[in-house]
Amino acid sequence: MTRKRKEFTEADVLGALGAAREPMSLRELAAALEAHGRDRHELKKLVKRLEQRGRVAEVHGGRYLTADKVQAKPAHGRHAKADPSTRPAARDSLGGTTAGGKAAPAAGKDVVTGRLVAHRDGYGFVIPDKPIPGIEGDVFIPPTAVADAMHGDRVRVRLRTGQRGRRGTGRIEGQIVGIERRAHATLVGQFHAGPKENYVDPYEQRILQHVIIPRGAERVAGGPGSAQELDGAIVNIEITKFPTGGGHFGLDVEIIIRKYHLPDEFAEEVLDEARRVPAEVQPAEATRRRDFRQLPIVTIDGEDAKDFDDAVYVERRPNGNYLLHVHIADVAHYVRPGTELDHEARLRGTSVYFPDRAVPMLPVELSNGICSLKPEVDRLVLSCLMDITPQGEVVDYELAEGVIRSAARMTYTAVNACLEGDAATRARYAALVSEFDKMKELALILNAKRERRGSIDFDLPEPVIRFDERGQMTGIARSERNVAHRLIEEFMLAANETVAGHLTALAIPSLYRTHEEPDPQKVLEFEEIAATFGYSLGLSEQLVRKVRVHERQRPGRGHRQPRVLELPERVAISPRHYQRLTDKLAGRPEERILNYLMLRSLKQARYSEQNVGHFALA
Repeated sequence: MTRKRKEFTEADVLGALGAAREPMSLRELAAALEAHGRDRHELKKLVKRLEQRGRVAEVHGGRYLTADKVQAKPAHGRHAKADPSTRPAARDSLGGTTAGGKAAPAAGKDVVTGRLVAHRDGYGFVIPDKPIPGIEGDVFIPPTAVADAMHGDRVRVRLRTGQRGRRGTGRIEGQIVGIERRAHATLVGQFHAGPKENYVDPYEQRILQHVIIPRGAERVAGGPGSAQELDGAIVNIEITKFPTGGGHFGLDVEIIIRKYHLPDEFAEEVLDEARRVPAEVQPAEATRRRDFRQLPIVTIDGEDAKDFDDAVYVERRPNGNYLLHVHIADVAHYVRPGTELDHEARLRGTSVYFPDRAVPMLPVELSNGICSLKPEVDRLVLSCLMDITPQGEVVDYELAEGVIRSAARMTYTAVNACLEGDAATRARYAALVSEFDKMKELALILNAKRERRGSIDFDLPEPVIRFDERGQMTGIARSERNVAHRLIEEFMLAANETVAGHLTALAIPSLYRTHEEPDPQKVLEFEEIAATFGYSLGLSEQLVRKVRVHERQRPGRGHRQPRVLELPERVAISPRHYQRLTDKLAGRPEERILNYLMLRSLKQARYSEQNVGHFALA
């Protein structure tokens, strides 16, 4: 007996897909509609027709849903139960303001709107609100293009011309550039009490962002009294602050800040303590310190520097020596042990700088205020004064608590222009030109001394990425490293070496910036590469090669044997080996690539409580 074929209507398919909580595969759809055998083939054709007409959309893995609706997977089971009145306030881990603002571009032929279906592996698919001519179904969004969008959000997508989806399908790739409407006002997840900030990990696996819980917001009605007691609990949270829209300048910075849990806000008790710090140097404190306020001391920093923590001055002495002053802002005077400021500074460890902002170690009242060596105002400093011979030897030094009044906030560009003889700049800073000339003299002496002892100086300028006012990248240039940069480098190195020697001599515990000797295997690997360019570090006599090297492969004789090298346990290498090679490479086409490879053969500098020396500085 022949079984009667089952008839399916568009309404049957749309109803089944619309009722499903998740996108459905054809097999799951067939099971829901009780389609068997040849009926499945007819069902597949019907689904394809609906897809071509824009009523149904295919998402990842050959799964389908209705084009006008994306169902977010809800939290379920006993963990999902939560009283809305006990929801801790939260903000999305990417920070920022509500998306969909000015930064979102207007819809055009290359910008479409639709709903995002995210995948837990980071990528996603946008189901367009309307069919896109010439494009099959949804728009593939690679992980790097999801930006700050969350699963279920209605988003704006800029189509990438010529970029097709995976496996060469008819799908097109896109970049999320804005949020039209957020899908989640509340979420269910597990609370985590972190060392720097608290956050909730949503149960919905397709929501990839952690949700940051501001300090104090975990104190919910009827719940535990501290973040530590709440750690591990299942909570229902309300998102009170969403990130900025995709494409907005600074969004990438927000993502990095949240990804690495950088604490970009200060607790109120820390801010209160910072506000109580006097905005001016107290006369009694200035009186008990060495007074350098009458000297033409200056700060020299980049054009975009916001705070100034070091200042310099050079004096010629009657005996032909130079007296170098390096003054560092005395932050410890204002951040006392055991205070809220001290605890916060220990937690943060350092300031983190981004192109458009900084995450400071200390509140702005200190970092940009009383602890910043601004011009024409008194500031407390720790001073290192070094008596240096014309040969660059430090024959005497003094460490002191001081007070200065910077004569000018100088930039590398302006100081370099003065030293290069720019008439207009020299006229503008006429009172300081002679000071800069003395600085250059001493910097050249100190540099020559370092070269004599074998110090390595790689000329590897960093890239500078340029942005316009909208945050769009306009170009990449090499950073300038002029004589002004070099004189500050030399002065800071001299001060650091002097202070390190002082601490070591007195056996005072401290952290040292150290650089260990390179690993022999890394040295050998670089030597092999350098040899292909016709260069060497001059270590060939130390490398003992075994007899079996690179036997030519013969048919049927298996794989070719690699060359085996035998190294002594410790390669007798010094910074001078590297220095000689950098001198040979100067001005050559291969200079940059070999300098980079040379740098990679060295170990990374690190901080250590043991003073093991600094290889690169000899």
